[in-house]
Amino acid sequence: MCAALTAPLALTAPLALTAPAAAATAPYTVTPLTFTVRAGDRTCTVDADLYRPTGVDDAHPAPAVLATNGFGGSKSDGSTDAIGKAFAQRGYVSLVYSGLGFGRSGCLISLDDPAVDGAAASQLIDFLGGERAADDGTTAGFVTQDGPGDPRVGMIGGSYGGAIQLATAAVDHRVDALVPMITWHDLAYSLDPNNAVGARDVPGAFKWQWTNGFYLIGQSQPLTQPGLDPSRINSLDCLHFVTPACRTVRTLNSGRYPADRTAELLAYARQISPVSYLGRVRTPTLLVQGQADTLFNLNEATATYRALRAEGTTAKMIWQAWGHSGGQTTGELDLAQGNLETSYVGRRVLAWFDRYLRGRTQVDTGPAFAYHRDWITDPGRAYATADRLPALDRRLFLSGDGRLVDSRREVTRGSRTYTDALVPTSHSESSFAGFLGLPDPAPYDREGTHLAWTSAPLERPLDVVGAPRVTLKVVSPQAERTQHSGDAADKLVLFAKLYDVAPDGTQTLARRLVAPVRVPDVTKSFTVTLPGIVHRYEKGHRLRFVIAASDDAYFGNRGIKPVTVVSAPEDTGELRLPVAGG
Repeated sequence: MCAALTAPLALTAPLALTAPAAAATAPYTVTPLTFTVRAGDRTCTVDADLYRPTGVDDAHPAPAVLATNGFGGSKSDGSTDAIGKAFAQRGYVSLVYSGLGFGRSGCLISLDDPAVDGAAASQLIDFLGGERAADDGTTAGFVTQDGPGDPRVGMIGGSYGGAIQLATAAVDHRVDALVPMITWHDLAYSLDPNNAVGARDVPGAFKWQWTNGFYLIGQSQPLTQPGLDPSRINSLDCLHFVTPACRTVRTLNSGRYPADRTAELLAYARQISPVSYLGRVRTPTLLVQGQADTLFNLNEATATYRALRAEGTTAKMIWQAWGHSGGQTTGELDLAQGNLETSYVGRRVLAWFDRYLRGRTQVDTGPAFAYHRDWITDPGRAYATADRLPALDRRLFLSGDGRLVDSRREVTRGSRTYTDALVPTSHSESSFAGFLGLPDPAPYDREGTHLAWTSAPLERPLDVVGAPRVTLKVVSPQAERTQHSGDAADKLVLFAKLYDVAPDGTQTLARRLVAPVRVPDVTKSFTVTLPGIVHRYEKGHRLRFVIAASDDAYFGNRGIKPVTVVSAPEDTGELRLPVAGG
């Protein structure tokens, strides 16, 4: 949910949209505005800035770009006002605003709820369409109109400023183009992921570091914004969020999942997430997701992309290098450098707006799918393109002796066991370390608390592009005894991941990504979708698939639950890889 805070916390989002240095004479004017809006059951003020390009007037209108901040930011932070400046410099009327509950805007933080945040944004579109004035009487008669009250308007922004676009388009079909960046599909998955396929109603493993970090940012608003609008205060036990959001976080922190609270948690998280309303989005959407992102991984954008296309909505997708966990590389989109025209993603964004906002139908908006390759050092060649995501066409099998082999015939019969401890014994990341640019220990797994299967050295490079899948069958008598207790917290939790092992034995966990799994039923086989990656396993390197008992970035098992994996040629685990060019 991408924070961009002012002092005293001084956190900066990795959105890398820092404002460029002001020119001596800017090619636009900036007018601060306020709007009184009805947001859900509350009335509050929205604080905004209107960027009007020089030469744009009633006789010479221009299309508009609407944008808001990442979580914890405001219209004035570097990542938000940079959007206003960048697009005003390129001839677009830009309206940037502080999202509800942030900056000087009122109302509670409601997590980009379409009925609240989306409704507020729709009223700003009314302003751009000439259907209302700002509170001081300012009107916007200089925005291109597609019809009475229907402005030509696109939206762009990252993280919290990304989901708001889908929420707005779901309630207001006047939006003409969307560019959501590094945002979520389903907050239930984002904050409490369960990567077991088909386990939609089984809670996952609580992502406690990310979730509590953002919860603290929201609840600490009096420290960062003295003299808050009264509409931003809820109650003593839930200061600045809507009440269901606070209840959700409390349930997650409790470490317990009784049926009634689990149903409430999942229902609320999905109700306010794109997963529940993408069927109402008809706006052409260019999804940009970050590979270096343990908060909102590539699987989230992929789910949104597929859902939009299934509904017949125009959608394309780019997997850039950077996300909430860092990963900024030379040549990537960075408005601080003013490099829209010289970065691959920037050019795609400009083409998207040219096509859908300026109506230049001859503009090529690019391929359906593009992805950054960090093993290509030339920024001009770093992106590969395709008309679809790679298929899961490479199979490897889990042998009883710890090998990862190419065929079932090579599988050795055998069984191996790990057990967990009372404290986490595996480490993938310290969630805010990459976010803040701080050092973080390399991923590790303590002996006896994980199982690993390692392939032979590769005879040629292997490019994995997408989300691997693995089918597993485990034996855990302790979990079998407790999994029907009525509290889903008693089900078995494990963490699946895929390492790259160099010839010298050094192992790398691509982007520090893991797949938490709460096993629906340990008496049955289950399939796990790993987080999507773009990674080259070089010639001579080996793949190592691991399941671990714990991970210190997540809540894990309640109680000790030893796990055994049995392998035989006719019945063993299978790892499937999406291979580019395979």
